[in-house]
Amino acid sequence: MAQGTSRRVRYAVVGAGNLTQVAILPAFQHAEENSELVAIISSDGEKRDALQKTYGVEHVGTYDKFEQVLRESKADAVYIVLPNTMHRAFTERAARIGVHVLCEKPMATSVEDCEAMIRVTNDNDVKLMVAYRLHFEEANLRAIELVRSGRLGDPLVFTGTLTQQVRKGDIRTRVDVGGGALLDEGPYPINAARYLFRDEPREVFAFTGGGRDGRFHGVDASAFALMRFPNGRVAQFAISHEASAVSSYRLVGTEGDLQVRHGFGYGTDIEHVLTVGGETETRTFKNSDQFAPELVYFSQCILEDRDPEPNGIEGLADVRVIVALQESARTNKPVKLAPFEKPKRPTLDQLIVKPAVEPPEPVNAPAPAEG
Repeated sequence: MAQGTSRRVRYAVVGAGNLTQVAILPAFQHAEENSELVAIISSDGEKRDALQKTYGVEHVGTYDKFEQVLRESKADAVYIVLPNTMHRAFTERAARIGVHVLCEKPMATSVEDCEAMIRVTNDNDVKLMVAYRLHFEEANLRAIELVRSGRLGDPLVFTGTLTQQVRKGDIRTRVDVGGGALLDEGPYPINAARYLFRDEPREVFAFTGGGRDGRFHGVDASAFALMRFPNGRVAQFAISHEASAVSSYRLVGTEGDLQVRHGFGYGTDIEHVLTVGGETETRTFKNSDQFAPELVYFSQCILEDRDPEPNGIEGLADVRVIVALQESARTNKPVKLAPFEKPKRPTLDQLIVKPAVEPPEPVNAPAPAEG
């Protein structure tokens, strides 16, 4: 492997769904300072052929040729963009041949799988980062700094809403690949509450349901959750795959409140509406490429031998909350969480701004949402 010897980290992207095609592959043009796309792995031959031509990569292959493609392309790192139930297996396969792992969220579908991913990457001395793109995005990092500055006073209440109308047949509607609202959308409000409060929840409660129209197969179509944090802080959120599209959160403190509109999404402007002492001010953060900063940051960590901030522990922190919320929804009872240590949290030092990309027309990969 070439890590440590080259200015650019060589990436193989694993999975060629909609997110890969409209956001991740185009992002390499803004990460060329230290990152290079060298391979694409997909089960779809038409995708492989089209994307190989578009991006000029020499190496493509199927999942069963995973290790062979990584070796032949001299890949230093993989970006795993596969169904949630496949994250652990491909992380283990990459780590065992010495390849670093950038994995989409949720990190996995169980605490046990997260712990196994952390263990295998540690045992094989490779980096593991979970793709929390908002840890490098300006509107969300400025929100963190605003809280830390004390302008809102003591932060007390977080409220988040993340909804969309999921397309019939999308993998998010299927239990066998780790679909459902909590696993797909849950990481966003859970993670935001955790990085704004800079703490971990101690008790959760959730209702799940929906799916009345036949699109959903054994998964939660909607979820409504409460999370109790130390020091009297509470987070609540609503997520759904069967509602009109909304992406926003609000943090209320003792001295003021902050609304972040479109705060969880990409491909759009994000807006702050800050009210302190009865005075309201608005700030707009222009649409930017949120995926190139992930690549640039992870490559920096590999080249400089640093542990990423959104590492495996960060991914585990969210998944353990999701699992507890799933248990609460099944039992109709609150679920307590053990204390959990997360020493590193996102700060403004991680800000990387790259210009927006024009998403290309995807091949055999329709958008997850209708309309």
